[in-house]
Amino acid sequence: MSVHPHFPPQIEGVFAALGDKSRRSIYAALTLKEQTVKELATPIGITLTALGQHIKILEAADLVTSRKVGRERHCSINPAGMASLEGFAQLQRNLWKSRFGALRKLLEDD
Repeated sequence: MSVHPHFPPQIEGVFAALGDKSRRSIYAALTLKEQTVKELATPIGITLTALGQHIKILEAADLVTSRKVGRERHCSINPAGMASLEGFAQLQRNLWKSRFGALRKLLEDD
């Protein structure tokens, strides 16, 4: 995966993690409530092994956390991943607002 020079690696990880339909489904399910891996696998229709791999990717992107409780793994949303995405989006908004402002001034001066 090549990294865009203006995208921090953390943001690349969030985009890559949410670029997969199954991982978006897992994330959406976890926005409703904390769930076990088994609870997540059933409606999505994937194996526990595949789900575990998806969870690892979501955890690496700081979107999800998991913890072992007895014999079950419980998963929940980690706000840090979306917070980093929010910060990045704000920086992009400010950058483009500034660029469009400069363009507007240039056009008005002509």
